[in-house]
Amino acid sequence: MVEQTRESKKLSRDFGWLAFLGILLVIGGVVGLVYTGFATLTSMVLFGWLLLVGGLIGLLQSVQSRGTNFFWLGVVVAALNIAAGVVVIRNPVGSAEALTMFAALLFLTGGLFRVVGSVVVRGPQFGWTLVQGAFGLLLGILVLFDWPQSSLYVLGTFFSLALLFDGLGLLAIGFGGRRVVTMVSEAMRPGTAGPAPGTGTPRTPGRDDTPPRPSGHPDLSKPEGQDRSPN
Repeated sequence: MVEQTRESKKLSRDFGWLAFLGILLVIGGVVGLVYTGFATLTSMVLFGWLLLVGGLIGLLQSVQSRGTNFFWLGVVVAALNIAAGVVVIRNPVGSAEALTMFAALLFLTGGLFRVVGSVVVRGPQFGWTLVQGAFGLLLGILVLFDWPQSSLYVLGTFFSLALLFDGLGLLAIGFGGRRVVTMVSEAMRPGTAGPAPGTGTPRTPGRDDTPPRPSGHPDLSKPEGQDRSPN
């Protein structure tokens, strides 16, 4: 019983940390939506450091696996990641402009393919596919028309929305997990019984829990010779 209580407290504490991390992500997402320019620069710097650290780790792994057929390929990929990370960190504004242009072209091509595919195929999801394609085309056109000024808020908005929704998901997991752990702990606590039918209070076993005597059978609880039925 003590071990179960300790495990329940540990699980509840872990879910509490998840909820706390979710709160931090939600706050970061809201702040990023308010200050989209700052969020864009922050996301680009983080992206550059991720490329740089990933390239260094890939280079170390390639050196450790030298002599294999993929040694030079790993070295080239790691060098490209390191170079891209240095460029992004040194020039986050220009990198944001380039990535915004790339994102706008992706929106345009993806929306165009969805619109053409929905019109040609006309499947069961024709309407939804057409709406998605039209939305992608419209978003790509809007970003391109306002480029390069759009690079100051497009990436920051996407980054902030990702933080916000990830934080909300962690909040739901954290609070829901703590509630489930509490319910399971109370159910496994000794001396607690389930609620009585139609009420919310626990029912204690007693005489009322004896099963009913089937009709037509004599009452064997009375001693021999005693009249079991009234005259």
